[in-house]
Amino acid sequence: MRLIEAVFPNSKRDQVEEAVKKHEPTHWRFSATEEEDNSVLRALFVEEGAQGLVDALQDICEKDDKWRIIVLPVEATVPKPEVDEEKDDKKSEKNGRKNVALREEIYDDVADGAELSLDFFILTFASAIVAALGLNANNIAAVIGAMVIAPLLGPILAISLGVALGDTKLLLRAGRNAVAGLAVGFVTAAFIGAMFGVNMDSHELMSRTVAGIDSVVLALAAGVAAALSIVAGISSALVGVMVAVALLPPATAAGLFLGAGEFGSFGRSLLLLTVNVVCIMIAAQGVYFYKDVRPRKWFEQKAADRALRINLAVLAALLLFLVVIIVLAPTGSMPDVPGSGD
Repeated sequence: MRLIEAVFPNSKRDQVEEAVKKHEPTHWRFSATEEEDNSVLRALFVEEGAQGLVDALQDICEKDDKWRIIVLPVEATVPKPEVDEEKDDKKSEKNGRKNVALREEIYDDVADGAELSLDFFILTFASAIVAALGLNANNIAAVIGAMVIAPLLGPILAISLGVALGDTKLLLRAGRNAVAGLAVGFVTAAFIGAMFGVNMDSHELMSRTVAGIDSVVLALAAGVAAALSIVAGISSALVGVMVAVALLPPATAAGLFLGAGEFGSFGRSLLLLTVNVVCIMIAAQGVYFYKDVRPRKWFEQKAADRALRINLAVLAALLLFLVVIIVLAPTGSMPDVPGSGD
């Protein structure tokens, strides 16, 4: 359930009322504000339709200055509203948006991953140290902890959303964050590898040199889960995705191997990292497309659709190239590590 609260000029009252009737909220009412030339709309949506009203209100008011739309989550309402399930199912089948958060909600959730801050670098640096030491010590608990605290999945999802919405600024900011975060983790691990070497007997470390077809499937599935959790408004599920297909451990492993001069293992870890990044982006963009996460305006939609097709084609070609490497190169088998069969 969502409550849409909109402040708008009185001159737009007839247009707003027409939009409200078209999108059929469960309950709605108008009221006056302290400013004589403004009115307030409050519309409760139990079924789908909130996105349509928000878009319509923006179209009506965007040329004026004094307007504001606020989207509020609703935990409960009394009396309990009656939901016409048949009508709701037909509406959802028609627009494909059942259980989809508003575009603006998705943007706010994902755009946080495109913010470059001191906290981002500190978290990445700390998680890289934890991951590097955990991998070298074969400490799975430390590796999982590094997976959870590393803020690297957010920028990848933000890149995919930037493509889906045709938002170049978001795309560039998220790409900057992704590169910066991976670079911090990589350089930190390389320094540790150069100083202390690598433990080639560590099962956790050597497992990050294995890239197979199962790695592709896992990364695609995790990318779908990550994007769906964002689109459905249940971002807490991202913690599980971070553990399922983490980006920091293979980046850290690659840094460790490079710092220690183990170039063969470095290449295999880098391959696994690239597979994870590409697959997550492909899966996320596929989910955004399926769930119809698109810009509001028609001409923006056309530009975004074109960018999405080009980006998917490039990523698909890159993934095909990676799969060829996996199939033809001996990267899909686990090296013999003492104790790995226990």
